[in-house]
Amino acid sequence: MEALILSLAAALVLGALALPKWRLRRALAEPMSAHHLQILDANVPVYRHMDGALQLQLQRLIKQFLYQKKFIGCAGQHIDDEVRVTIAAQACMLLLNRPSRVYGGLETVLVYPSAFMAPRKHVDAAGVVTEARQDLLGESWGDGRVVLAWDHVLQGTLNWTEGHNVVLHEFAHQLDSESGSNNGAPWLGDRASYQRWSEVLSRDFANLQVDAMYRQQSVLDHYGASSPAEFFAVATEAFFARPYEMASHHPQLFDQFLRYYRVDPRAWLAPPVAPEPAAYYGQPAYGQWQ
Repeated sequence: MEALILSLAAALVLGALALPKWRLRRALAEPMSAHHLQILDANVPVYRHMDGALQLQLQRLIKQFLYQKKFIGCAGQHIDDEVRVTIAAQACMLLLNRPSRVYGGLETVLVYPSAFMAPRKHVDAAGVVTEARQDLLGESWGDGRVVLAWDHVLQGTLNWTEGHNVVLHEFAHQLDSESGSNNGAPWLGDRASYQRWSEVLSRDFANLQVDAMYRQQSVLDHYGASSPAEFFAVATEAFFARPYEMASHHPQLFDQFLRYYRVDPRAWLAPPVAPEPAAYYGQPAYGQWQ
């Protein structure tokens, strides 16, 4: 009798462990709904230009993201399929062709209608702490949260080639943190890759700091000069939204991102024909990694 009880207990434990995986497999086996596909086509225009295999891969990643992550509306923001699919699609674009747990450390996406106020503490050289509030478009936290402003989510995806995309930016921070710290060096796998990554990104980060100091035009947003973590996030935006310009002006940096992200966004976008716009300096801030 005791052996039977132990066997039943073990079976229950194994069943409890297997059930979430079974439910996920069942959710992934279902085709993406026509409604979700319509949202994807309308709100993420670059999706139309991906090849069929990549589209199916993105659909699967989106389904897993939607199954596993909780969305919370803040300050009156309504969470519907449009919000969920539009955000998930852009976040999952960073995972194409890469082994991934689909942001395993992320639990919740909080969405505000527009730029939101966040408390900030500033400490000066004398150690005096000043508290203030700052308008932000997004934040990425190390405790399983990403915060986004919905109007800028839409603006970033519908005006893709402008190069300002709050979803790509904040989810790049999530990838960055997978190496154990948010320092502009995500998980790369081997020492040689880290060495080359460090050489290229350190040099281009220093160059961007000079560009920002003298307000020189750059493919990379000057916000990336604030820290290596922000540089990685800003460069991710440029890689996916302005790949031709990045490849032209930062070829070695672009090559590192090709190796890391394992896709070439130039396949989804026509080459630019108009003169490059002047650098944009007045964008509200992204949140610092927390």
